[in-house]
Formats: sequence, C-alpha cells, structure tokens
Amino acid sequence: MDDIEGGVLARIPPGALSLKLTRAAIRMQHSASWRIDKSNPVEDLVICLEGQGRYEIDGESLSLCPGEAMLIRRDERFIGANPDRDTYLGVAQHFTLTAYGGHDLIGQMDLTRKVHLSRWEAIGPMTWHYRQSAPPSSVTLQQHHLFMVLLIAFLEDAFLGWRAESGAGFDGAQAIDMAVMKAASRISAAPLQSDIVAAALSDAPYNPDYFHRAFRDRTGRTPQQYREFCRMERAMHLLETGHGVAATAAELGFADPYYFSRVFKRTLGLSPKAHLDCVRQSRDGRLLHLDEAEQRRVLAREA
Repeated sequence: MDDIEGGVLARIPPGALSLKLTRAAIRMQHSASWRIDKSNPVEDLVICLEGQGRYEIDGESLSLCPGEAMLIRRDERFIGANPDRDTYLGVAQHFTLTAYGGHDLIGQMDLTRKVHLSRWEAIGPMTWHYRQSAPPSSVTLQQHHLFMVLLIAFLEDAFLGWRAESGAGFDGAQAIDMAVMKAASRISAAPLQSDIVAAALSDAPYNPDYFHRAFRDRTGRTPQQYREFCRMERAMHLLETGHGVAATAAELGFADPYYFSRVFKRTLGLSPKAHLDCVRQSRDGRLLHLDEAEQRRVLAREA
C-alpha cells in the first residue's frame, strides 16, 4: 500500500515554515586526499551520490554511501575524509528551517543522524539535478523549492519524535501554534491508530478543553474530526486505486461498510460512489468546465 499520510511535515501549514538556504549548494567532488575539520552555525544536509565519505561527529564514526543522507546540526564539530581512491561525489546544503516567528524547527526534532533515503528511486535523480543545476555562488528560486523536497524526504525518514523540551523558547500564541502543529503532525502520520488522538494530545501542556478549542480554531476541526478527515483521505486513495468499498472499510478499521459510507459522506460531502464518479468524469474531461463547488452539486444530484 502506498504511504500517503505523510509524516512530520505533511500537514504543517506552509505559511508556518520559513526555509533559508544560507549559501550556494556545495557540489562535493572529493579525492582521496580530501579532509575537513570544522563546524557550521547552521544546519548542513549532506547527500552521497557516488563513492564514500567517512565522518566523525560528536564522537560517532559513520560512513556515507550512495543514497544515504545525514544531517549535521548547527555548531556540531565534524571531521570528514574520503577513505577510498574513488572520488566521493555528493551535495551539501547549509540551511535553516524555522517556524512561527523564527524559532528553529530542526532543534525541536529528535532525528536519526543518517538514513538511506527510502524513496531514492525518485529522490536520486532530483539530487543529481540539484547538484548539476546549482550556481557556484548564488541560490535560485528553483533550488530553494527543490531543496525543500529533498529536506522533507530526509526528515520523513529520520524523524523519531518531538523533543520533550521542544516547547522551550515559545510563549503566547507561538507556543499554542507549536503545540497544535505537533499534535496534528502526529495524527496525520498515523490516523489508522485508534489511540493516536489521545497519544498526540498527551504532551500538550494545556487544559484539555482549551487545547481542543485551540486545535479546532487552527485546523478547522476538533482532534477527532481531524483524525477522521485523515482516515477518509486514505479511503479516497484506496478507492481510487481499485479497492472496493467493503475492502476499504476493513482497511480503515470499519466493521460495517455501510457505516463507513456514511462517515465518508459526512466528512467529505460525497458518498464513496459519488467520489469515484467524480474521479472517472474528471479523467474523461466531462467536469473540467465546472468549478469545484458546481462539480459537487452535480455529483450530489447524481448520487
């Protein structure tokens, strides 16, 4: 089954984040004599394309091979070298990622140091393009957007959880924004877990009634409604890829497919059948002349 829920950044409002590339991309091409010993005041994402790099970071030794990526956090001292005769080829990018008023978002996360990028079949060509198209001393809009794709791919694979002290430094509206973002990200990453809402809300340092209202105000749904919406989005995907209503209901944990259909319509405004009719008609071009609201009215009448 396709992994469509996404992960930690999947449902964070784009306007909540600010990505800054603090220098031009580093097009790594290192011979056997290469060695580096330094630290950076910003984050550094390193992706290996060919060869091998060997690093020592905070007492940890690791090798970076093709398809692997690692994050060097700001102010971490690292030593790098090429242990082989073959050229070590890759790309490195210095960056900052902030949320809600300039607070370091990477610092809020507990991350695995190094991962093999799980979607390397797609991410690999993007990384090659990113490296080859990088100007030597500037940053382009295209690179900015493409790097966000690469960074999200790394974070989805490397994310272990939010750090317990991740609320530190936030206050007022920024603090509640961050708490809602964390809860929503956990729910959207695993909406099929029956206890995910309780688990996601357990760390919020707020009165439950107040936090429920804050969550609803910022997402347009209560936490349970938000989970239901994420489940129904999964249902849409399953239906569109050939699963029947009963099979989709079972996959989502519904014992009764008729009850599932009612929940689907209540959440999305269309029955499962009407949704599939919409998809088919859109593929045939029959609805392209209508806006979305009119499409729904037409399909609702047909349903």
